[in-house]
Amino acid sequence: MRRLIVNADDFGFTAGINRAIVEAHTGGIVTSSTLMANGRAFEDAVRLAKSVPRLSVGCHVVLIDGEPVLDAELLPSIASAYSGGARFRDGLKSFAARALAGRLDPGEIEVEASAQIRKLQSAGLSVSHVDTHKHTHLFPAVLRPLLRAARACGVPAVRNPFGPRKPLKSIELLARPNLWTRYAEVRILRTLAAKFPDAAKREGLVTPDGTLGVVVTGALDEKLFRAIAASIPEGTWEFVCHPGYNDHDLKSAKTRLRESRETELRVLTMPEARELLWKHGIVLISYRELIPAETRP
Repeated sequence: MRRLIVNADDFGFTAGINRAIVEAHTGGIVTSSTLMANGRAFEDAVRLAKSVPRLSVGCHVVLIDGEPVLDAELLPSIASAYSGGARFRDGLKSFAARALAGRLDPGEIEVEASAQIRKLQSAGLSVSHVDTHKHTHLFPAVLRPLLRAARACGVPAVRNPFGPRKPLKSIELLARPNLWTRYAEVRILRTLAAKFPDAAKREGLVTPDGTLGVVVTGALDEKLFRAIAASIPEGTWEFVCHPGYNDHDLKSAKTRLRESRETELRVLTMPEARELLWKHGIVLISYRELIPAETRP
């Protein structure tokens, strides 16, 4: 059996992204989403999430490129204060280097992740799962404290950020030279994949078999979606997507994903998307359906 969770990241980032995620859920194939506790449109996302109860909502834990929920003074290894407030110290490359060098305080990651999850819960949302912005829980230095935070907050599931060994057929990669660098980076990071399922299991969290769509982030179009749908392995997988509207709010935000979000929204809501998955024998589920009934939040 092949099951697929379609998860829209960055809920709460802007109002245009929020609107697109709800549209991709009500009129498309999105089944789950992860909400940024520190997003500029957090309150709007909470309101919309409550209007679509079948959308499974998780926490998109942010540890880079944003502002912490807690005071920076409590997070000296990952955040710093400045005259206008506080920000996380790193972009992805410098964060990765410090994670691999053991220069991040796991206690700080745990309390900040807990604070972000609790913020969603305090707003009245049932948090079904967690993942991280830019997939920073690829790194064991982030994964372990994230899992502890999720367990302490009663969150039952976590994204497995590692994809299959061949996320696309070679012919698709050869046709898209712009994906080669991304594919090479993902292949290198697969060396961290072996211990992930056991780490999640030890903390009592369930997880899909892996993640699809990471390689094509920012490049997804109908042709690539069809190629991914045709190559989904057996098991339960998560397809990561980033629908949105490239409006004024997004143009003023720090992100590389702008026009691509509108392209993704069109792909996710095209009438044949659901039929295409059905033809390949793929069953759409949400994170709630991944979680054993007796432990669902």
